[in-house]
Amino acid sequence: MNNDIKYLWKYSALDLVDLIKNKEISPHEVFDSVISRIEEINPSINAIVEICEERARKSIKEKELNFQNTLLKSLPVLVKDNTEVSGVKTTYGSKIFENNISENSDPMIKKIESNGGVILGKTNLPEFAAGSHTYNDLFGFTANPWNLNLSAGGSSGGSAAAVASGMGWFSTGNDLGGSLRNPASWCGVVGLRPTPGLIPQRPYQNIYDSIIVSGPIARNVSDLALFLDAMKGYDIDDPLSINTKKITFTESIQAEVNENYKIGITKNFGLFDCDPEVNDMIDNSAKLINSLGFDIEESYPSMDGAEECFQNLRAYIFYLKYGYLLKYEKNTVKEEILWNVKKGKSLSIDQLVYADKVRASIYKKMISFFNSYDFLIAPSSAVTPFDLSKKWVKKIGSSNFDNYVSWLMITACISLTGCPSIALSTAISKNGAPFGIQIVAAPHQEEKLLKFAKIIENNINISQLIPIDLRQ
Repeated sequence: MNNDIKYLWKYSALDLVDLIKNKEISPHEVFDSVISRIEEINPSINAIVEICEERARKSIKEKELNFQNTLLKSLPVLVKDNTEVSGVKTTYGSKIFENNISENSDPMIKKIESNGGVILGKTNLPEFAAGSHTYNDLFGFTANPWNLNLSAGGSSGGSAAAVASGMGWFSTGNDLGGSLRNPASWCGVVGLRPTPGLIPQRPYQNIYDSIIVSGPIARNVSDLALFLDAMKGYDIDDPLSINTKKITFTESIQAEVNENYKIGITKNFGLFDCDPEVNDMIDNSAKLINSLGFDIEESYPSMDGAEECFQNLRAYIFYLKYGYLLKYEKNTVKEEILWNVKKGKSLSIDQLVYADKVRASIYKKMISFFNSYDFLIAPSSAVTPFDLSKKWVKKIGSSNFDNYVSWLMITACISLTGCPSIALSTAISKNGAPFGIQIVAAPHQEEKLLKFAKIIENNINISQLIPIDLRQ
């Protein structure tokens, strides 16, 4: 392979689109480059668990006559392994589905492929995407590419680690309580939890569920905007999906920002203490934003009742989706999943009604907040990346957690609001791995959110770095 071609993985997706458009390189060369990178890097990280090379090369061949008219120009796309792609394994990180081949593709995948994306492979996740640490009995652990002894986060940890280490430019993820935001910030990439309905997805048992959403992961904000353009849009199979033909995020984020945004910031929503490094990072982020000329002050909407509300709604979702798992032996399915399913089964009507009332109250408070502020900033995780040997965070300061969900409430509380939230890295921890912030905007304000995130990114530059252990 030509040496220049081998290192195409170092280019941004937008740069590659231009090179392909100008016929300086071909989609085949891009694909060969990324395959070479995966062969070199993936054994150390274990981020990609399935490569559908034959399907991908066939797709590139089929698109040859028309790929120039598409957004993604046949660029490879990675997919989290709980999203269905026709003819490809979807294991959910579980031995129960070890040999499960999907017959149909998720609506989001159909959008990506129709816009010129080529599905490259599947990324690792915790079993049934339960947890913020990527490991399972089928594929093992995914390591953080900045420090191979640390967690990549989760549940979209395989997606974030793969993109961060140059094994792809885009990956899909999904987010229930922070599953996209946490790994993005821990791996030094960018992840967006969008407004429900912006990206169509396969409806499950609760077809009007707006807590679980799919979203993009990319190396930087500009690439993420391009990928979001390829993912969004209406699909009749998803009753929450919306028509977004008039919105082009790639173009909109190029516009100059002339507004004096007013921003609220918090370290913890008053929920529990964060790690001292996280507290310092928030203080430094506030100073940076202030130095850029924006008004920023400590302010946030009340999240009273958020944990009980989220825990109960999450458990209900898990019981609807995975209630059948109760028939399996305890040693077949991860203990934490069975705990969630059993909790969901035991919920009373009164508990679910109360959870919906609390969620409605939190939503109203958030909308009221955005009547006075343009954005809300908070940590994307209460701690910095932890050791691979840990299952979850069981103690932060004086706060103790007896389950794998409670410590995630700094991101999970935002999931209750339906607001878009973008995560990006703003600091490097003492253990050498990134961590950072989530920036939240009012529903359907992705354009405004991406513009502001790009400003922050341009003044921090962590997204421009290559993980130290993998520098070429």
